Amino acid sequence: MRIGELAGATGATCRALRHYEQAGLISSERAANGYRVYEGATVVRVRNIRRLLGAGLTLDDVRVFLPCLDGDVTAGPPSGKGMRVALERLAVLEARIAAQTETRDRLVAALRGAAGPV
Repeated sequence: MRIGELAGATGATCRALRHYEQAGLISSERAANGYRVYEGATVVRVRNIRRLLGAGLTLDDVRVFLPCLDGDVTAGPPSGKGMRVALERLAVLEARIAAQTETRDRLVAALRGAAGPV
C-alpha cells in the first residue's frame, strides 16, 4: 500500500509516517516510480505507535516496544523495561504539570494584586 493509503487506514498523516520511518519504527520499499510501498501489516504497527504516543510516550520511548508493535500491544503483561519507560515518562509529565500549576498560581496572584479578583 502507498503512503496515502496507510495514512487513511491509520489516521496518521503522511508526514508522521515519514517521521516514523526516519525514526526506524516502520519501513517501506520503493516502487519503480520512487513511491513508498508499505506491507499491509504496517497498519497494525502504526496504530500501536499512535496509541503509545497518545498515551504520552515519545518516539524514543516507543522504540522499547518494538518487539510487540506488530500485535496487540495492550494484550500481554508489560515488560519491566516498558514499565520503567512509562513510569519515567509519567514522572516527566507530572513535573511539567507541577511547574505549569506553579506558574499559573503566580500569574493569578499577580493579577489579583494588580486588578482585584480574578
